[in-house]
Amino acid sequence: MTGVAKHTVLNLLRDIGCASASYHDRHVRNVRVRRLQCDEIWEFVGAKKKNVTPEQETKGWGDVWTWTAIDADTKLCVSYMVGKRDLSWAREFMLDCAQRMVGRPQITTDAHKPYLKAVEEAFGADCDYAQLHKIYGASQQGNQFLQTPDVIRNSSFHCWRNPQRLVMMGLLATSPRQSPGRAS
Repeated sequence: MTGVAKHTVLNLLRDIGCASASYHDRHVRNVRVRRLQCDEIWEFVGAKKKNVTPEQETKGWGDVWTWTAIDADTKLCVSYMVGKRDLSWAREFMLDCAQRMVGRPQITTDAHKPYLKAVEEAFGADCDYAQLHKIYGASQQGNQFLQTPDVIRNSSFHCWRNPQRLVMMGLLATSPRQSPGRAS
């Protein structure tokens, strides 16, 4: 199709990816972020985890997650990381976010439990934080192939610092329940 060997194209993609990652690491620093939205995206390498043999797992096959932190206002990707979906990766990801930003951000994540400890360790009292839990239901738009479900309700929990600010910013619809031991 391109008239170039497959490995030549793959080498070019690898080199561009490495150069882009290096540029991002050097230049996305001291960013003032007002609203940071974090999430993970699931992928697999070689095969899904349930189909991976122990030998393949030692070679890196199986489930991986791309962690992303996006500035909700500018759409800048503040941080990204590929790894497992556990506390140690959540901690490393949030520490990287904290090192790239200045000021006091408002952080929203999904309901993934490791975020609680990771955000606390990375930002301490220097952020407003809420977990947003989306409840999905069947789509009302008919029976289309590979259609994504509709969000039928949002609920939030584990908010701390100033969760009312999250409501005023339009991130949360109603005032969230305070997490025990957290000051408003």
